[in-house]
Amino acid sequence: MSVITHKPARKKSTFGKPYLLPLVSAVMMASAAPYAAAAPVNLDLDYTIPVQSNQVAFVPFAGDTVISPIATKVLNTDLKTTSQNLPEQPHTSREVASKLQLWQSIAIPYVVVGNTRTVGSEVVIDYEVVNTQTGRAIEGKQTLKSKRDANSMRYAANVIADNVHHLITGEPSDFAGRIAYIEESGIGAKKVSRIKVMDATGENETTISEVQGSMFSPAWSPDGKRIAYAVQRDKSYAVIYVQNVNGGGANAITRVNGSSLSPSFSPDGGRILFSGTHEGGTNIYEISASGGTPRRLTKGWQPSYAPDGQSFAFVYDNEKNNQPRIYRYNFGSGSIQQISRGGYATTPQFNADGSQIAYLSGRSAAVMTSGGGNVASFGGTGLDEAPSFSPSGKRVVIATKQGSKGALTIKSLSDGTTLTKTGDGIIRSPVWSVAAQ
Repeated sequence: MSVITHKPARKKSTFGKPYLLPLVSAVMMASAAPYAAAAPVNLDLDYTIPVQSNQVAFVPFAGDTVISPIATKVLNTDLKTTSQNLPEQPHTSREVASKLQLWQSIAIPYVVVGNTRTVGSEVVIDYEVVNTQTGRAIEGKQTLKSKRDANSMRYAANVIADNVHHLITGEPSDFAGRIAYIEESGIGAKKVSRIKVMDATGENETTISEVQGSMFSPAWSPDGKRIAYAVQRDKSYAVIYVQNVNGGGANAITRVNGSSLSPSFSPDGGRILFSGTHEGGTNIYEISASGGTPRRLTKGWQPSYAPDGQSFAFVYDNEKNNQPRIYRYNFGSGSIQQISRGGYATTPQFNADGSQIAYLSGRSAAVMTSGGGNVASFGGTGLDEAPSFSPSGKRVVIATKQGSKGALTIKSLSDGTTLTKTGDGIIRSPVWSVAAQ
């Protein structure tokens, strides 16, 4: 994974909290920690890019044969981008400006130029996004540092594509985020569950934790460096762990006589909401992200912090008729308001600005406004799971099934463009992070 030592100032997008799975039944307590291992799932990528006029000319960076083609391909999924049939091969904005009429003649409004150089164990990439109408680089020269291994340089290409998109459109994109998901194989006592992490493009799949038993509801920290998740082994209560994505052991933060599930990080990353059964019934608690004594807040399950940290969404069946609905708890007043309308609604998860909530409506994946108005329904997925928003809020990722195989389906909320990735095992609970800061 790349180590990003410098990024230009940009609008930040706070990733909404991951959607969460229903509370499982519990029996006895167990305390063994999960361990990292296992080979990654091989995923097939299948997506269609809408046809449009070229918007970006991406000139291969001087001294580079790895990063430029990857960045070009990734950027092309959102902005029509080409490196072919360019009138020249400049590497600085000054070179572009010196022949500006030549670039204007091909009617491509933006040109990306740059160069790479090796400094010790790192690759330093300097690049510029040039407006061909003015000949000026947007926000000047950009600099990125990456380790020299293939995976780090691939991720650096994603970060560059992400930043180029932001500089041109002024909007966040999803290229530099990562997707965590659960992959299951085997059944019963032989079930093995793994937490997998991959780039948003489907590359660099790694396993960060594996257990014999079940895993539930992975949740990213706001800085994209940690994941919280629940583990239930045979004859045990479910326990919540927090783990660094780039290495290190998992830390169990709930050691109570009951199940703990559905973790959700606070916007500052210092606290975690979860649902637990250790005091009878199912209640929602708040605890330090490093562990400690949990504080009970209200009855319910599947809590999800709002991006401003002032409230959280959660699920409760007030009438005890198997018609759970989504509510909002306000920290300041302790008041509770119902959000969802109609029938069965579970697994809420906010988008980046808190204006929308992804959830499970009956057995259909859906999106509503934070006030309960319907936005989109994606129908049944074959699994009782809700969507998870991308960092930009423009896409959702959903766990689905394709025959006997599990799959990840990414859908655009604007034009319906679909990207599908299939694996060999059952895939559950995918959730998108922002880029690690």
